Amino acid sequence: MGLPPIRRDLIQRHRYLVPNSIVVTRGCPHHCDFCYKDAFFTGGKSFYTQLVDDALAEIDRLPGKHLYFLDDHLFGNKRFATALFDGMRGMGRVWQAASTVDAVLAPGLLEKAADAGLRSMFVGLETINAANLPAQRKRQNVGRDYSAVVRRLHDSGVMINASFVFGMDDDTPDVFDRTVAWGVDHGLETATFHIMTPYPGTALYKRMEPRLLHRDWDRYDTRHVVYEPRGMTATQLEEGHWRAYRDFYRWRSIWRGAAGKPPRSRLRHLAYAGGWKKFEPLWDALIRSGQVLRALPLLEHALSWRGQSPPIPKIRTQESRTHAQHARAEQLRQRILPRAR
Repeated sequence: MGLPPIRRDLIQRHRYLVPNSIVVTRGCPHHCDFCYKDAFFTGGKSFYTQLVDDALAEIDRLPGKHLYFLDDHLFGNKRFATALFDGMRGMGRVWQAASTVDAVLAPGLLEKAADAGLRSMFVGLETINAANLPAQRKRQNVGRDYSAVVRRLHDSGVMINASFVFGMDDDTPDVFDRTVAWGVDHGLETATFHIMTPYPGTALYKRMEPRLLHRDWDRYDTRHVVYEPRGMTATQLEEGHWRAYRDFYRWRSIWRGAAGKPPRSRLRHLAYAGGWKKFEPLWDALIRSGQVLRALPLLEHALSWRGQSPPIPKIRTQESRTHAQHARAEQLRQRILPRAR
């Protein structure tokens, strides 16, 4: 509260595909063993939010249509998120964010986010082996129906970027193929695959310290094995991780994942998943030439497809739009956010 506006004039927008990156919360209310968050916020508050009207004012200052929320868990404070999404409704934005399994399954909040322009969600599914979750204190995933998570997101017109972690103690060499098959069968648009990595300061690091292979911090990047796995060899783990990426992003996997969707959702899946991984040389060229911002309209267009024709936003002046957003945010804040910070 009381902080000056971000100096976005210092950002060279042409160098970024998503120059409208924004953070309106910090940290996360959960305490997963492998997450860096508790180590980063040691000795202090591990989750807090902006004032709703300050967040809306910053959003309103951003040019263009697309937003990328870099928050670890945008839905982490339900009252804050509800007020934020109500305030964003009608802005005509399309945006991407990250949240958790339990927040996606909670009634009402996802729908408000989708109405406000959410079109792609990063979700930490982490593992399809349920036995792995309690050991990692991933309590928000325990007993949850991942298929229901996928259905709720897709029914709301939201694409999924699912995060998976390989190498937990109940994983065996078949986990890679099973995870890829599950993701393709459920129509995940994109997925990120990681090797479990015990970062210093985390509960996982304390537990895994006797099994560490080295302390070459440059290799603590979720792409290299830095500890002795239980259910497979280090070589099997590293090779399986890369095989999962290759198999999930093969064209036949992308086509199969998109096949059962309505036509517009199918096209969006093909465009988004294909663009995510199949055109990396083109992305490299655009980044090196400083022209990557030219691809932003393509991203916005793909995100705008929602399984049906997206609603046409009302045209309002900057002044009237800002006044309406702030009035709505203040009304909500007074009613339900007396202590949210």
